[in-house]
Amino acid sequence: MGDAGEGLVDAESRLAERMDEREEEKKKARQVIRTGDPERARQLESCRLARTEMQRQLDLATHPARQKQLSAAIAELDRRVAQLTKK
Repeated sequence: MGDAGEGLVDAESRLAERMDEREEEKKKARQVIRTGDPERARQLESCRLARTEMQRQLDLATHPARQKQLSAAIAELDRRVAQLTKK
């Protein structure tokens, strides 16, 4: 009985972390939009959506090679987002 509860707590904690990450991403996206560069805003939003999808796939992936691929893709998207928000 305790194991199921621990899994639920872990899931809730991951959900809360992800919601915090999403809120931070939205704040960054708003900052880019305020600067008036619609192309950068589009690219940032595209990267954000792609990262969300890659994270979903990573959560479901069971094969180590696929997990490695998805982790690398997420890292690249994070790098691009950082580059876009830095400018």
